Amino acid sequence: MNHLNRRTFLEFLGIGAASVLAGGCFPSNKEKQTERAILKSLSPSAADQLELAEGLHYEVLVKWDDPISANARFGFNNDYLAFLPLDNNNPDEGLLWVNHEYVDPMFVSGYFEKNSANKTQDQVDKEMQAVGGSILHVKKTNGRWRVVKNDALNRRLDGFTEIPFNWPEPIAGSLSAIGTLANCAGGMTPWGTILTCEENYDLFYGERDFATGNRTIPEKDYGWYRFYDYPPEHYGWVVEVNPKTGEAKKHVALGRCAHECATVKQLRNGRIVVYTGDDSNDECLYKFISSQPGSLSEGTLYVANTAQGKWISLKYEDQPVLQQHFKNQTEVLIRLREAAKLVGATPLDRPEDIEISPVNGEVLVALTNNIPKGNYVGSILKITEKDGRHDALEFSAETYLTGGEETGFASPDNMAFDGDGNLWFTCDVSGSSMNNPEVPEYLPYKNNSLFVVPKDGPQKGEVIRMANAPVNAEFTGPFFAPDGKTLFLSVQHPGEYSDHVEQPKSHWPEGGGAMPRPSVVVIYGWS
Repeated sequence: MNHLNRRTFLEFLGIGAASVLAGGCFPSNKEKQTERAILKSLSPSAADQLELAEGLHYEVLVKWDDPISANARFGFNNDYLAFLPLDNNNPDEGLLWVNHEYVDPMFVSGYFEKNSANKTQDQVDKEMQAVGGSILHVKKTNGRWRVVKNDALNRRLDGFTEIPFNWPEPIAGSLSAIGTLANCAGGMTPWGTILTCEENYDLFYGERDFATGNRTIPEKDYGWYRFYDYPPEHYGWVVEVNPKTGEAKKHVALGRCAHECATVKQLRNGRIVVYTGDDSNDECLYKFISSQPGSLSEGTLYVANTAQGKWISLKYEDQPVLQQHFKNQTEVLIRLREAAKLVGATPLDRPEDIEISPVNGEVLVALTNNIPKGNYVGSILKITEKDGRHDALEFSAETYLTGGEETGFASPDNMAFDGDGNLWFTCDVSGSSMNNPEVPEYLPYKNNSLFVVPKDGPQKGEVIRMANAPVNAEFTGPFFAPDGKTLFLSVQHPGEYSDHVEQPKSHWPEGGGAMPRPSVVVIYGWS
């Protein structure tokens, strides 16, 4: 995430220069304060509105189905966000990348049945156009961020976009894939490109049963394979996108799984480390270490054994057990989950977003939950690499925060650090469980929320609720603008699990009797 300096972070919270000089909100230990600003935490809410802590207000930047160019519209269920200035000397104009994770057929294609058996090709085509990602030219004018309409830089990647594999061998018989989908969280490279991660890809084209060679289909699927027979192996990758050109490639070296994010750390010698989690129950945490500066294809992929504090190589030549079960490195990477278990990786509670503290280099991993094992509230894991080196192969692991009524949150998901090391994170209680008496474990938390954990000051270590999401929605992709006064934030799937399109459970953001629309909002500090 892009970082804020201390002054601009306080300005974002609506605290003026006088308060900064008097001690501010999150003062350092060296400062002597006579006055301290205290953040007041919101109470949990089940209201169908976006509620903000005192001193903050928001505007909708863009919402589902808004036209962004003459022939493209903003996609559905926006997730990860990343802002890149067009000119490093001008922080008030740039490109905003937006992931579009999945669709709700009822809203997107008008398909209302519980399974995909009767879906038409036209309905599938509409759904394929709603996933992938959007690139938006945004500009701040008169203190407000706006999308520059009909700009040549505005473009879409979707389920029809052809994307090559960055790998010397074909993947399932092809050097390219058709489309990117299930785009959840992501990351940014030091050279100004976006990494967007394909997560629950099996919902679209199923998965391969490698014992039989047959396609397997999950219980709830979109049925795209009924009209487009694309191999499941073409999805589940980290995809690099150049936001200025729209060019993209899928990075095979980072492995194939339900990638939640791809968090990049550049070493002093220019080599790259990429952390990524596999967002599913009892799946694993991975780290790619490049062997060449600036490379996402040359290097070694490792998987974490958190009990032993070791990163285990997934290189075919290093592991006899992999040689016994797979033909080559390509097959190891395609069947990453199997390979990880074979070498002794630790199964975790849905490892989702990963962020690196700008203060001390610690690596935080959101472990959202593991409901089959009775873990409803989740936790945040802290990884401390040996000697502070992100290319180390040893580490220590401990719990940083645990969800529950005492801390006031459940199911942590996306995270962001500001420049002082204060942690911001969102939560992801599913729409089917939220405010549901049949799932009492989640009743105290009501709607999903955005939290901040101050690193210093009178509220050090507290979990403070800064925003509440509308009904059935979750916040995703928090990203601070360079000006330090605004926060880009996705509001995903409001009104999910509605019984009918004419009677949605949410009417956000337009209110009245309007259909709910996933949207990106900009949160401003109160002036």
